[in-house]
Amino acid sequence: MWSWWRGSNGSGVRKNEDMAETERWLVVGLGNPGPTYAANRHNAGFMVVDALARAGNERWKSHKARAEVVETRLDGTPVVLAKPRTYMNLSGGPTAALSAFYKIPVERIIVVHDELDIDFGALKLKRGGGSGGHNGLKSLTASLSGPDYVRVRFGVGRPPGRMDAAAFVLRDFSSTERGELDLNVERAADAVRTVLTDGLDRAQNIFHTAA
Repeated sequence: MWSWWRGSNGSGVRKNEDMAETERWLVVGLGNPGPTYAANRHNAGFMVVDALARAGNERWKSHKARAEVVETRLDGTPVVLAKPRTYMNLSGGPTAALSAFYKIPVERIIVVHDELDIDFGALKLKRGGGSGGHNGLKSLTASLSGPDYVRVRFGVGRPPGRMDAAAFVLRDFSSTERGELDLNVERAADAVRTVLTDGLDRAQNIFHTAA
């Protein structure tokens, strides 16, 4: 239960709730909205935050920041899960708006996204860095005025042969990949939880796949 304390003006304030709000995190999954893109490799971030929402039997709600959100707790940590309703290359605007609305600094933002330079099934976690050509990350870094958010990088592998990378990420996972996809999504969701509860270094030690 929330404990109440009475300020000098005699007004009741939920002290524990105020403290919890200062510790809130924003976890953003990147993807493209709509059923056409739902199973694409580029929507791995959406898949991971969907898994986190399902674990708590939470329902997505529309937010004025042009995003779908869930306000919840993950292992006791207050969190806003988010899926921008814009296309991938405009993800930064909704993320920055949510950061401002909930008063969450960039240091407590976790972004889950697909990563071409990592083998399918592998995860890598880091804070900061460049975009690596990922348009969603480019938009986020520009809108957040810096790259110092945590990234959970979900490996989707390189395109075969001479296939264009943009075409590859906008295709669904292969039938072989789909056999392992749910397990990989849950592992990425566990990585997010570990960042929240034990910190980035601990999450890297557990989930970061060696090169």
